[in-house]
Amino acid sequence: MRSHELIDTARALVANGKGLLAMDESNPTCNKRFARLDIPQTEAARRAYRELLVTTPGLGECVSGAIPYDETIHQRTTAGAPFVQVLVGAGIIPGIKVDTGAKGLAGHPGETITEGLDGLRDRLAEYARMGARFAKWRAVIALGAGLPTRGCVGANAHALARYAALCQEAGLVPVVEPEVLMGGAHTLGRCREVTEDVLRTVVHQLDRQGVMLEGVILKPNMVLPGSTCPDQDGVEAVADATLHCLLRTVPAAVPGVAFLSGGQSAELASARLNAMTVRFRSPPWAVAFSFARAIQQPALDIWLGRDANVIAAQRALLHRARCNRAARRGDYTAAMETPRECA
Repeated sequence: MRSHELIDTARALVANGKGLLAMDESNPTCNKRFARLDIPQTEAARRAYRELLVTTPGLGECVSGAIPYDETIHQRTTAGAPFVQVLVGAGIIPGIKVDTGAKGLAGHPGETITEGLDGLRDRLAEYARMGARFAKWRAVIALGAGLPTRGCVGANAHALARYAALCQEAGLVPVVEPEVLMGGAHTLGRCREVTEDVLRTVVHQLDRQGVMLEGVILKPNMVLPGSTCPDQDGVEAVADATLHCLLRTVPAAVPGVAFLSGGQSAELASARLNAMTVRFRSPPWAVAFSFARAIQQPALDIWLGRDANVIAAQRALLHRARCNRAARRGDYTAAMETPRECA
């Protein structure tokens, strides 16, 4: 394990007011998003879309790292340049999603376990040879009547820790993503209670598996009321609940917390991140973003699979990245959305 390299990479991923672009949707997930917009669900269309993302001019001003999917990391631009090479040239650290998805957890109806540990050591070595410097693994925790169970939380935390240990062995920084889903009618308080329990369990398992916390990035959910909860708390309440939850559970040794967007709208994700920055100026770890749809969706809505729309789509992508960079500084306002300009 090259400790100093892991620490340097982890710090770089959350430095200078930047964050991560999650572009690691699996092929089936990407195809579903394409289908809703009548975009062909083909490898060629996926490659063209990912080329749009990685070649966006100025993206490295706001994005420190990008997380591609296995198909994507093997792809090239129309000019023949590997996507990894394009990212590095833009000053963006390449990563890779390495889990193989969530499957039903035996004996636990309504709950899942993320798979992909089999053969992971060899896959990580290959990704490192291709230029990846960090990896990501997502665990999914559902909230509902009697959920989550201890069995589900424990199994997913253990898998996250084993993945993280294998990453560090391979010289890759693990992005550890325990996501408490926002779907449902649960309250803000219930989400905080479950998120605290999940994070405590994950940190405990990381310690038991010998993972060096200084070389880890945590990618948690924000503490939110369920999407169908009648009481939708304001951005300040979300910021307070989220940061207090993390202060009670996440050791100061962790260099950065990069929030997932989890289905929030692009504007609301930026506003909530901004509120955290404004209300908590000196947390023990950097507070950043690792958004997928909350950065990508406006660009995808414009692109629609058409070459003529690439430049406009790239402008929309850069706009969202700039808004999130502004949120990390506590400078984001709703006025930045009209017109589409963020300094």
